[in-house]
Amino acid sequence: MNQAIRRTWVAIVALLAIIMGATTYVQFFAADAINNDALNTSRKLDAANSSPRGTILAGGEAIAESVKNPEGSTYAYKRVYNDAKLYSGLTGYFSLDAGVTQLESSQNQTLMGSSDDQFFDRIANLFTGTEDQGANIELTIDPKIQKAAYDALPDDFKGSVVVLNPKTGEILAMVSKPSFDTNLLAVQSTSKAAANRAELSKNKNIRLYWNPAVQDRVSPGSTFKVLDLVAGMETGYFKLDGEYDNSLKWTPPGTSTPLGNFDGGNCSQQPDKASLRFIVAQSCNTPFGQAIQEIGQDKMKEVTERFGFNSKPDWLGLSPTAASVWPTDKMSPGNLASASIGQYDVQTTVLQMAMVSAGIANDGVLMKPQLIKQVTGSDLKVLQDFKAEKYSTVTTPQIANDVTELMRGPVQSGTARRAAVPGLDIAAKTGTAQIGTGTGKVNAWITGFAPADDPEVAIAVNVENITYDQSHGLTSTIMKNVLKAVFNK
Repeated sequence: MNQAIRRTWVAIVALLAIIMGATTYVQFFAADAINNDALNTSRKLDAANSSPRGTILAGGEAIAESVKNPEGSTYAYKRVYNDAKLYSGLTGYFSLDAGVTQLESSQNQTLMGSSDDQFFDRIANLFTGTEDQGANIELTIDPKIQKAAYDALPDDFKGSVVVLNPKTGEILAMVSKPSFDTNLLAVQSTSKAAANRAELSKNKNIRLYWNPAVQDRVSPGSTFKVLDLVAGMETGYFKLDGEYDNSLKWTPPGTSTPLGNFDGGNCSQQPDKASLRFIVAQSCNTPFGQAIQEIGQDKMKEVTERFGFNSKPDWLGLSPTAASVWPTDKMSPGNLASASIGQYDVQTTVLQMAMVSAGIANDGVLMKPQLIKQVTGSDLKVLQDFKAEKYSTVTTPQIANDVTELMRGPVQSGTARRAAVPGLDIAAKTGTAQIGTGTGKVNAWITGFAPADDPEVAIAVNVENITYDQSHGLTSTIMKNVLKAVFNK
């Protein structure tokens, strides 16, 4: 009898070992190949609608959740998106027709309960017969700031806003317009989802497959001068209280095409020498075109890459993402002058310009932007918790403080006066980047942070492809409205 029991026990242990081994192989070694197999796409979608997929939350409220369907439905659950237009670029969607995007895609295993962190839960479920459940993902997003940023963007324009906590890297808001209702693509009818996709695609400015704030790149215009200031101060060219040539026009060596200050702007009030404070406040161009010839392309590459240029922020869980660009090919003096004011081939995302302000705001230390605050299992056990991470040291505390002082000028007496909020100390830099030659269109920008002496938020705003008259004060007003919501002003 004892021998029979021993044999039975050995058989059970062997079976358990086989199960554990097979499960481990699938989960740890073959998972990527299986998940990326095109033949499994429809099966993944079916599986996601057949079990309770995890919830995505912002501020403790569900923004993407699985809701049980009535008895007799094709699928046991359906995916529902709340405040869908506010969060479409973050949650993405799970669609029978259009596939899976954004966090729904990058966090798919976690949301389905098949991540490595949930391995032992799945083993336990094998023996208890309990249905696997996905984990829940809480975002760093602040719903109040998210809504304020979305509402501040005009409905008739294409643009994005990103708000960061410069001390931690938490993304507090990330919105774009035009947006769309992700529920239209999550309907559980392939033909209906396809029809909805076709209808949405008629608006060429709607990005169904990516998040514009991390993927769309445009010239940053004069917001790029923040980086010029850092490089210029590090080389000793710029001094906080220095004076510099402010000719209305200046022609770079080797070219007959002059770089000019904005016609009719306040820069003409000091057409010879001007203080750096005045130059930054009024966003004069010619001093920066001259400065960069001394600073050099290589130094600018070094500085911009500390802030994140030429690297993709792939860690965010949003896909695809684009690397902001400081050109690496040798530039002529004329092209270098154009690059100094955020033109030529300089290209940035809105996230990137928020990172620029965040690095200055945090005394020269840029924290890694992050979107996920916490992951919890269905039993509320914490599987992953937010941990602030340093991205890089972008400059010295002294230079960061000097640049902050200069960035106060545009709000107090310069190009960003419309961003001013009574009782709030704000640092900011505007930008207006021309699109082509003779188009009359520009990309309008602002980036900055507040309070300037102890920053709680860093922000970047971009509105694309508008006329100069439309751009006048637009991004400053958007920033003002967001800051009023943040600080209850």
